[in-house]
Amino acid sequence: MAVVLCISPGGQTPLSALEALGHQLIQVTFDPQQLADAPRHDVVLLDCRHNLMGAKAVARILNAAGWSRPLMLVANESVLAAVSAEWGLQDFVLEGASLAEVDARVRILLDAKPTQQSEVKNSTGLTIDLASYTAKIAGKTLDLTFKEFELLRHLNENPGRVFSREQLLSEVWGYDYFGGTRTVDVHIRRLRAKLGEHESLIDTVRNVGYRLNPDGQPEENS
Repeated sequence: MAVVLCISPGGQTPLSALEALGHQLIQVTFDPQQLADAPRHDVVLLDCRHNLMGAKAVARILNAAGWSRPLMLVANESVLAAVSAEWGLQDFVLEGASLAEVDARVRILLDAKPTQQSEVKNSTGLTIDLASYTAKIAGKTLDLTFKEFELLRHLNENPGRVFSREQLLSEVWGYDYFGGTRTVDVHIRRLRAKLGEHESLIDTVRNVGYRLNPDGQPEENS
């Protein structure tokens, strides 16, 4: 069964009956902070029935942040003319669709093979599994939120490269994110706490920003 992230203006999904089939539903609103703190999930359901422009802005944020989970829109006929590939969706379902149809569409999305490399490893000792959306270090799985995972993945793909807070905010959260750079500091602090004895992998470069230290040892300017 799937972990389904349901994004709707009021935080109430029209497809709550999916829980009866064993799926786990996580409900959040369009609020950028709730999106950033969303836990790991398998599929995203985005409700665009009653706030089309708001839903489209959320879709842009997801695409800019590089979310790799399949996206399904929940729509009604009145908004279909505005839906296009620009949203980055993999499927859509009309309001009023049967539970069996929605379940089948979710299962098809889950069964689709990822088009990207499923696992990324390098000398930092981290293993980033894009297929299962998990990160491990020294064989131990890290309990990360979606945005913590995305931030760690981004740093891990560029070991040794220093990113300013502004760069991380735009490249991980997306240009449409309205939060300040303090958000980056908070997520870095949480990541370090979860890395435990390996916290020195994330290095602070004074007056610049952060990097993933390939040697896992703090620098003198940290």
